[in-house]
Amino acid sequence: MLLHAANAISGSVTPGTAKTPGGTSLLLTENQQAIGGPPPLMDKLTPRERELVLKSGRRKVLNRGQTLFSQGAKHDGIYLIESGRVRVFYISPLGREITLAYWHVGNFVGGPEVFEGGTHQWSGVAASNCAVVQLPGRELRTLATEIPNLAIGLIEGLTFKGKCYSALAQMLGTRSITQRLAHLLLHLMDLYGVEDPDGTLIAAAFTHADIAHMVGATRQWVTISLKRMQDKQVVLTKRSQIVVCRPDLLEEMRGQAAD
Repeated sequence: MLLHAANAISGSVTPGTAKTPGGTSLLLTENQQAIGGPPPLMDKLTPRERELVLKSGRRKVLNRGQTLFSQGAKHDGIYLIESGRVRVFYISPLGREITLAYWHVGNFVGGPEVFEGGTHQWSGVAASNCAVVQLPGRELRTLATEIPNLAIGLIEGLTFKGKCYSALAQMLGTRSITQRLAHLLLHLMDLYGVEDPDGTLIAAAFTHADIAHMVGATRQWVTISLKRMQDKQVVLTKRSQIVVCRPDLLEEMRGQAAD
């Protein structure tokens, strides 16, 4: 089971201390190699083609926490992320929330529809200050017929997202919450870990709600579970950050735990 990650969900990484993540998304999946990496939408376009696409778009700047699009709202096109990160999430009729992924530079959000029509199946919110370019559906449809590599980029992007969400559903259905939490902590340690007198500090800020929405749990469950881990000296909470003291025990929990 692998958590493919980009930058910190909330807060910032201490400059010059944490490892730099290799991907441009944050999502849960059993096998990252099986789904590959998210292809940048405009990667194969010529400078002239990129200029045409961007001229057809509408640039928006959002502060952290601002909504980009809402579940159930009318759909019109996609959003190309130029900077920052966008969290995509689904809210059930009973109000339960699950994070589908965090996307940043080079990726587009707003699918699975890419042209006009229909409604948004989930919501997108700025996880950090970010800039996006909205590509309206009608203009995007025209551009896709004129620029083959843009059409290919859309297909590749939708293919990757389909694999991601399928893998997320499989993992949520086959792994316990405790296993998912242990895995999340281990992977964040690998990505953002810095040496600390008590172990390995995850040099990125996460709220318990952030973690809960990633592993499919409640904030209260995450708080209680981290407290139990701290009582067993597996982890230590320090200045609202998490120190992994016993990664060997987390490894056992990731592979064998049951809720």
